[in-house]
Amino acid sequence: MSRFPRTALAALGALTLGCSASHTHALRADASAPPPAESHRLPTLVPPAEPAPSVSDPKAFVARFPTPGMCEAAARRLQATSPDEAWAALKACVELTPFTQLSVLLGRPWSDELLVRPDGADLIARVVAQRGGGVDGELRTLSDHKVPIFSLASAVSRPDTYKGRYVLLRAQVADQREEGERPTVWLVEHALESAPSNQDLGVSYRVDSDRTTSGDVAGRSELTGDGHLGGALSTRERVSHSASVKRYDNLSDETGREALGRLAAPDPFLEPRRDYVILARFDGMRLMAGAASDDEEGTGIPVLTIVSYHLPQSLAVY
Repeated sequence: MSRFPRTALAALGALTLGCSASHTHALRADASAPPPAESHRLPTLVPPAEPAPSVSDPKAFVARFPTPGMCEAAARRLQATSPDEAWAALKACVELTPFTQLSVLLGRPWSDELLVRPDGADLIARVVAQRGGGVDGELRTLSDHKVPIFSLASAVSRPDTYKGRYVLLRAQVADQREEGERPTVWLVEHALESAPSNQDLGVSYRVDSDRTTSGDVAGRSELTGDGHLGGALSTRERVSHSASVKRYDNLSDETGREALGRLAAPDPFLEPRRDYVILARFDGMRLMAGAASDDEEGTGIPVLTIVSYHLPQSLAVY
């Protein structure tokens, strides 16, 4: 012991106590459940997170949502960070899904966007077509929300007031021809009308019955003397029972108004004898051939510049 200085013994004792204390702390921490051997541990596999589809890929964005309403709600949430991305998302929801919620489109926050975006009117026309193309009723809704899209009838009644404004109509193409450098189509306006009919419910019942009565009559008369009269009486009865319900079908019929529609280029997809929901700009009235300039109202035909057109879908019930 004399060979080791006291200081060395003290340091060795402190080192021994320190290692003992550390070992004790580790055991207390794991006293309830000792750790498994390193050889039995399996690495935890965490799958990489898939990047969320961007609005720049409209199909991928729309595919994330099971319903058009959920798609629109997601687009609305983007308004707080990027109005442009929110508008692009809304367009994807309307163009790539059967979106029919016109009241949602005309509410906040889209009502202001519809008025300033150059494609806002076309988005409304597409939704009207997807709702069935009942233009008359939809125009009343647009008027209630102060959306500046009007009927062809209003434009014809006051050409100076509505010149340069949007009109929305349901129409068929009667003819298409070249007029100068711009092709022109002859439009015949149509409207949906309700036609009633009776539809049978369940099974109809019918009961047929025959009844025959016969007999003889014998007697004497002063004119013929003794005599005998015989015969039979037959009756037939038919009873029918059926039940029906009144139903109404929407039929497209002409309104009596026609218009000339200008196109930027020939369009082979604008087929004749098919109904379209057409968004156009009203350019004024043109006098018909042979009409004098001082003729009464009704001698001219409205001239439109077609902005877009959409095939109306089956009428939806709201």
